[in-house]
Amino acid sequence: MDITKIIIGLHISTSHDAPLYVQLANCLAAKIKDSTLPRGTKLPPERELAKMLKISRTTTLSSYRLLEERGLIQSKMGSGTYVNDSTKPTVDGSMAWDQLFSPQYKSPMASLLRTLIAAPTAEETISLAAGMPDPSFYPLDLIELAFTKRKDDFTRTDYGYIATEGYFPLRQAIAKWQSQFGSQATPDQILIVSGSQQGLYLTVKAFIEQQDYVIVESPTYLGAIQALEAAGARILTLPDSDHLDLELLEDYLIRYRPKLMYTIPTFQNPTGRVMSLDDRQALIELATRYRLVIIEDDPYSLLYYEKPAPPSLKSLDTYGGVIYIGTFSKTLLPGLRTGWVTAAQPVINRLAQEKQHVDLHSNNLAQFILLVCIEENILADHLTKVRSEYKKRRDAMVHALRRYCKETIDFSVPAGGFYIWCKIKHPISVTELMHRAAVSRVAFVPGIAFYTNGTHSNEIRLCFATHNEELLKEGIRRIGQLLMTLSTNKIQPCPAAGLPLI
Repeated sequence: MDITKIIIGLHISTSHDAPLYVQLANCLAAKIKDSTLPRGTKLPPERELAKMLKISRTTTLSSYRLLEERGLIQSKMGSGTYVNDSTKPTVDGSMAWDQLFSPQYKSPMASLLRTLIAAPTAEETISLAAGMPDPSFYPLDLIELAFTKRKDDFTRTDYGYIATEGYFPLRQAIAKWQSQFGSQATPDQILIVSGSQQGLYLTVKAFIEQQDYVIVESPTYLGAIQALEAAGARILTLPDSDHLDLELLEDYLIRYRPKLMYTIPTFQNPTGRVMSLDDRQALIELATRYRLVIIEDDPYSLLYYEKPAPPSLKSLDTYGGVIYIGTFSKTLLPGLRTGWVTAAQPVINRLAQEKQHVDLHSNNLAQFILLVCIEENILADHLTKVRSEYKKRRDAMVHALRRYCKETIDFSVPAGGFYIWCKIKHPISVTELMHRAAVSRVAFVPGIAFYTNGTHSNEIRLCFATHNEELLKEGIRRIGQLLMTLSTNKIQPCPAAGLPLI
């Protein structure tokens, strides 16, 4: 069967409200269901399919993933992707898995994190989407040399099962490391986790029950929104502002008695804002009075480009109610998947109980590597280097935005972190912009991803960390051209909620 004619005949369009990957998945699903693509048919690889349809590989990858989730296709290691054959006892084809799974939280943005992580693998695309450090900056040679020098420090027993709380020498090293930034803790107040996302998941699991109230900033980190909504939390939002709305916050505390507050006070994701020292102190005073638990998520505070950030909320904590989540993913190596939680010992004990049900303990080797990086000053030296390099990239993106998007975008220059938060001046469809950007081989994250309840947004988030200055300028040039075209055509915004799925 000549599958090329079938594929080329598929009709997808950037003028449609649904994302391209959803349209493609729907078209392929229809061909599978009417047997135009019979069971057992081998489908083209993602890259080849992308070339056939003149779309990005990210789009085809996301489409195949969606079809796999629906049980219509399956990937076979080393062989390719096939339409499911229900006559064979395959994992996806022989059982009605969707009917057996427990109820799952789903939203139009439910798979966006996975898609963002996959996006950099599309080599043709300039991805300004995922918050990824540049792999060319990873200090792999220094780590290899230092680890080789120190490898005899780790006994064979260390490579077996270790405490769920984490490798004790690493917890000691982190306690000493964070003390220089004003946050005092003992090793038994620290839990090593498999990335800050696990720290957030465990904390939500330990504290939140269905219908519990939680306070977040609006906009805020997509992963936090998903974790809280999946747990059944009712989310109260603080408005987008340069200053914390303490009056509204206190009203929430009195009226709803929320279980906790989630915040990224330093170089916030997505806005890049920094909570002022006055606001931090006022927040701690209010939290002390109402015994409010605060989750302080802090991936970016050491990535400052002008001056160090204000002290963390944890370092100002006078009542023991701040749960601090740190990570090495943005500052060193995302692939180590290692972060930590600093909190009162009863909290650490409860989180360790939750963690042992998930993975017993985080990866030993990653913990050894991080211990070496801290004690041999590799982390400190690396931070000095990347602060300088990322500042150049931030400045390059700022220059490009002022050159190519002056008439279409408003933004503030962040003093640290990875992102520039852009507000589009004209009433265009951000969904349409995203579709056209994919065709032009440039990616960003739409602002809707960072709000709860499908709130409409005319904003986009751009990451300047992953690519060099020239690629950043080219990516912004492409976005600028698209914005001018859409603004000239006066295309109106699309509704925010309810992207159709197959």
